[in-house]
Amino acid sequence: MPSTLELCEQYYGTRDVYKLLDIDKTAPLKDVKKAYYKLSLKVHPDRVPEDEKEEATEKFKILGKLHAVLSDPDKKKLYDENGVIDDDDEEGKLSTWLEMWKAIFKPISDEDIGNYQKSYVGSELEKNDIKKAYLGGKGCINYMMSAVPFMSVEDEPRIIELVKEWIEAGEVPEYKVFTEEPKAKRSRRHKKYAKESQEAEEIKAKLAKEGNSLEQQILKRQADRGKQYDNFFDQLMKKYEEKPKGRKKVEGNKKDSKEPIRKVKKGKVSKK
Repeated sequence: MPSTLELCEQYYGTRDVYKLLDIDKTAPLKDVKKAYYKLSLKVHPDRVPEDEKEEATEKFKILGKLHAVLSDPDKKKLYDENGVIDDDDEEGKLSTWLEMWKAIFKPISDEDIGNYQKSYVGSELEKNDIKKAYLGGKGCINYMMSAVPFMSVEDEPRIIELVKEWIEAGEVPEYKVFTEEPKAKRSRRHKKYAKESQEAEEIKAKLAKEGNSLEQQILKRQADRGKQYDNFFDQLMKKYEEKPKGRKKVEGNKKDSKEPIRKVKKGKVSKK
């Protein structure tokens, strides 16, 4: 059976755990947790299309194992000094990383989101995300809008100035699609954003009028999602639980079993 590091290389293209999580070797545990949280969101089996679930499950399991290693001082030291991960323990099993996921991903409120937004906007983390999005989308602001958390059209002037500073300093290449974005494209984006904002306000007002606040809706969705996760995890447990070795005996269809099996004898083919 492939080791954790072999699977890491197979699914993520690297054996370097710190490179995968985009953190330093000396990063504190809280940064390890944040990095794991951010990456695991992208590969969570319940957040990908049906045809990607199997691969996402394997990726998710690998991340759970890596998080467990970096969270344990002895195992982290073994990896840091020798590049080795002990795969003979019990922490790499499915039940562990599922429980770890449930412990980390606790229900959040509007206040939690607002507080995180305040600490995120203008931070080094946001700058890193902006730079990655700029490079990843080759300067496409529409792509950046979808890749950078909390980014809106109101943030464009600030972010444009920031990227221009990086271009002048030679930190990033200049993409004409960014520095010379057509007015028509920018206008379409702004109209789309304004429409979505208006629809969001209308939904919020409707919920308030019906005595059903947005916070209550979020809590309800979280509860529903929790049930879905539990069902999903139960299915995964059945799928990946250890099974006795040996081939399964496949029973044929009863209807087909009644039909006689015809044997074809070898012989010469007669010529006409």
